[in-house]
Amino acid sequence: MSIQIPITEFAPAERVSIEVIQRQAAAVMDSPLRPAAANSTMQLVFILNEQRQIVFASQNWEKLTGVKDCNCLLGQRPGEALQCIHAHEKEAGCGTAEHCRECGAIRAILKSLSGTATFEECRLTRLIHCNSESLDLLVYAAPFMHNNEVYSIFSATDISHQKRRRALERIFFHDIINSAGGLEGLAEVLEESAPHELRGDLSLLKAGLHSMMEEILTQKDLAAAENSELEVHLQPCSSRQLVERSLATLQYHPVAEGRNLILHPRSASVSFVTDGTLLKRILENLIKNALEATPMGSAITAGCDIDGQEIHFWVANTGVMPREVQLQIFERSYSTKGEGRGLGTYSVKLLTEKYLKGHVSFISTVHDGTRFTVTLPLL
Repeated sequence: MSIQIPITEFAPAERVSIEVIQRQAAAVMDSPLRPAAANSTMQLVFILNEQRQIVFASQNWEKLTGVKDCNCLLGQRPGEALQCIHAHEKEAGCGTAEHCRECGAIRAILKSLSGTATFEECRLTRLIHCNSESLDLLVYAAPFMHNNEVYSIFSATDISHQKRRRALERIFFHDIINSAGGLEGLAEVLEESAPHELRGDLSLLKAGLHSMMEEILTQKDLAAAENSELEVHLQPCSSRQLVERSLATLQYHPVAEGRNLILHPRSASVSFVTDGTLLKRILENLIKNALEATPMGSAITAGCDIDGQEIHFWVANTGVMPREVQLQIFERSYSTKGEGRGLGTYSVKLLTEKYLKGHVSFISTVHDGTRFTVTLPLL
């Protein structure tokens, strides 16, 4: 009997049987390796008994508790170990004060002890050397049975820096959008009242400020999209008009200098429902990428086609991407333009697939050049 070998282009693809998996799982669970495994993870792990008391603490809890010997935490509850300001409001300790009703950690632990694994966010304030400190934790609690006793495996990840970053981002975008909007409005007023010989320069200034505003709004939307906070506003849109407006926006962009922007003459003109603002930003991103990949004197072409119940928006240029670029083109931090420039095609994929319910594809060959296509349902 011949044995079929799984096909792979890199790492081995073979798997062992479910019987082997079950035997290995049982051996690991009954071995002294269990604490070692918990200590080897980046997450902070407690194992709690049915009374929510710590019976095991991974060594990395020292980072948050300040306790070098984690055995000193045995018998405590999580809030007590973390020195939560509400942990000792009641004689019974962590989990028993009124504030504890809103504690994500306690909610997750109670659910796990009743048999349900769950994620929660936990916000707490604690006192460290008489100084107040805020913590934001993403916690996960899962039920665990051992020797007919119920336990909770409680793990936590410190997301305080992420929360601070998002708060600072919101403040930054709010302030800079107000400032840029004020400058754009001022440029418009100056253009209307300026001498004729200055109006051309002021028109360019206004266009530059408008482009800057669009860049800021694009980054704001991308930050919101990555945090699942972006709101989609559906409205009727004209397919051909969206492509025309996207090309017109970039006509005087520095990256378009010496290059031609062409609207395909047979581009479809159909009314459909989508978030026109997001789609325009997606198309502009693809057009900018194509311009950057196109040598001086060359052209990029954009258009749209109807195929049944789908509409295809596409941007094409004559360049060819190396195969190693094609394999990584949609990865978040990958870029051909240098360090810190890897969000272009990633953002196109994120916004199209997560928020506009479409998909993105591309071809890049010597014969056909490079062509990116955004496919959306015709709603």
